[in-house]
Amino acid sequence: MSAASAEDAAMPADAGYRQDERHRAVVITGLGAITPSGHDVAALWASVSAGRSAIERLDGEEFADLAVRIGGQVRDFDAGAVLPRALARRLSPVQHWAIAAADQALAQGLGPSGSGVGGGSGVVGGRGPAATELPWESSRIGVIAATGSGPVDAMQQATRALLEGGPRAVPLTLAIHGAPDSAAALLSQRYGIQGPAQGVSATCASGAIALGEGLRRIRHGYADAVLVVGMEDCLNPVNLSSNANMRALAAGFEDEPHTACRPFDRTRSGFVMSQGAAAVLLESAESARARDAEVLAELAGFGAASDAHHPTTPHPEGRGAAAAVRECLRDAGLDASGIDHINAHATGTPAGDAAELAAFDSAFGERARTISITATKSSTGHLLGASGVVEAIIATQTLREQSLPPTINLGDPEFEGWDFVTEARGPGRGSSVETVLSTSFGFGGHNGAIVLRRAGADR
Repeated sequence: MSAASAEDAAMPADAGYRQDERHRAVVITGLGAITPSGHDVAALWASVSAGRSAIERLDGEEFADLAVRIGGQVRDFDAGAVLPRALARRLSPVQHWAIAAADQALAQGLGPSGSGVGGGSGVVGGRGPAATELPWESSRIGVIAATGSGPVDAMQQATRALLEGGPRAVPLTLAIHGAPDSAAALLSQRYGIQGPAQGVSATCASGAIALGEGLRRIRHGYADAVLVVGMEDCLNPVNLSSNANMRALAAGFEDEPHTACRPFDRTRSGFVMSQGAAAVLLESAESARARDAEVLAELAGFGAASDAHHPTTPHPEGRGAAAAVRECLRDAGLDASGIDHINAHATGTPAGDAAELAAFDSAFGERARTISITATKSSTGHLLGASGVVEAIIATQTLREQSLPPTINLGDPEFEGWDFVTEARGPGRGSSVETVLSTSFGFGGHNGAIVLRRAGADR
């Protein structure tokens, strides 16, 4: 199964992980999620694994005249439970969600012994853990905030204020909190993290690429832990209209929004936009072992590539996507036989789904048609730059629960001979899911792929 070199095979190992100064294993110890499927990871997994759709009609007055009026909304979130009211008023909802998801991931990662961290939202007294409560040196933990667009509502509101009230009406906070990377700074300040804090933006591949950058930081010794947060909120009239005008969105489903996202189905017509945030706490296996932390999964490999083809349409043969998958397999020390399950990017666009399967054919050869494939955006909708982190969480839960979540709305598959998971199921008699490939592709030809390995699994 493994294509690792003889040199790598000779490396000292611990608990199934390669462990030396040149190639430290990287594990996941904390997860957090604020999504249309629910306000924590348990709710997200329960919804996705049960095949429930989080997509609904958008009934707000601002959506009334739009061509597409469906999406996945975060409902009933109380920012005051996470942040002081004054700060919450200055921030965008997407930043509220990012902070709450990060609090959850740190709360799980630190466990019951982490002072100042409690259950539920992962906060006590409206704050997350302070620097003195973190088990790593403050300079040895970093933050990466992944997003395609950042807090776009802040710029849109500031533009309206300028037009209606003139220059002095533009809020001061736009320059501070309006940038795509602002959440990284907010989280760094919240927890006292003094390692690198930055944003990553690569459209819908942002989350996967941010996880890959976190993996590399830890693997090569630049950090002991990295908090990766994906966040997105483009569910507004401007972004919905732009994507609808490109005919990228599924249209005409206002009466049955839960059926709109149809990856791999013959009747698919576009993606469905959702909002939310998710967080993954990465750390070295050595660090997790030293503090007796529960390892949820290993982040084993990462690959990225560009199509260099078209602003929106993927290369029809999945050229960049296949290159990212192949690089990811090499990085994880695997060959084509080493992947047990795929959580596909699969947004439900006609060209995108076809190109992704072409990429799998190219990367896996004859093995491609035997690997089980799930497209969970059919349930969650497309969280754009946050989707890679959301789906890394779903992949982690797939490994932990040994259960494959279904692709819903796939009643008439266009592509024959593939093992699409349409009902929740186990890995099969006498087998287990040891590895999951999660793919993320985006406008501009951005491609990212990650491999997750079951905690403690043999290499």
